[in-house]
Amino acid sequence: MKIRRISEELKKTYGQKIYKLSLSAGCTCPNRDGTLGFGGCTFCSEGGSGDFAADPAPVREQIAAARKRIDPKLPKTLAMEDRRFIAYFQSFTNTYGDTRRLERIFSEAEEQPEIAGLSIGTRPDCLGDDKISMLKRLNERKPVWVELGLQTIHEETAKRIHRGYSLPVFEDAYRRLKDAGLTVIVHVILGLPGETEEMMLQTVRYLASLCPLPDGVKLQLLHILKGTRLAEEYRIHPFPLPDMEEYCRLVVKCLKILPPEIVIHRLTGDGPKKLLLAPLWSADKKRVLNMMNRLIEEA
Repeated sequence: MKIRRISEELKKTYGQKIYKLSLSAGCTCPNRDGTLGFGGCTFCSEGGSGDFAADPAPVREQIAAARKRIDPKLPKTLAMEDRRFIAYFQSFTNTYGDTRRLERIFSEAEEQPEIAGLSIGTRPDCLGDDKISMLKRLNERKPVWVELGLQTIHEETAKRIHRGYSLPVFEDAYRRLKDAGLTVIVHVILGLPGETEEMMLQTVRYLASLCPLPDGVKLQLLHILKGTRLAEEYRIHPFPLPDMEEYCRLVVKCLKILPPEIVIHRLTGDGPKKLLLAPLWSADKKRVLNMMNRLIEEA
């Protein structure tokens, strides 16, 4: 089975491997500050799903600090001034807050010559028309990807994980983003408590039925992290988690459902080892991806 991987697509476009620089816009989340609730979704850590992001600081400084970690991984034959990166705003909800402030932050990132584009993680209930207009303006200068957290289409699961919005809210935001010409990547979590394999596949079938199709999809293994409400739930009432082969085979089933034109941005994800409680096998990312790639080739 052949899939479109984001790493390969970026290399075709830019002629080199493109890395993401994890940055922070200093945002919070309506599911944390009391607007909708406190503590965020049950799976969300104190880092707001951005545990590898830089500390809040001026964007230029964040980019410089992130490059110190990334540059040693790049080929020495690639000159420093020729290297290109995606500015990845992942932590919390990056379209939540004052629109003018956010536009200044994102514009500062775009102005850096090494930044090829922006990837902005957010919630569908934080995308008013002013935010989408801002993203559209940014997209006219450099490519902007909007990473939209869906996680599941099942309302009972959404309530259990305290997602804080219903499916029609996602559908409305998705339509308005696509109408504005923005690249939309939809995030799905596999292994949420109470979900059967068929329920997870139903979520993926839903994505495959959207019109227009998502530009990209992230398939994320559920991680149970220290300090989260999900960790406490798992301690008191353990629920089943897939083993490595079960998860890899589930991902292959998902990939068979998704139309081939959708770009695959993630197949598993890796939570920070210092916080990871389960499943522990996911910490060995190389081993997981080796099995995943083998099963994809065989499919």
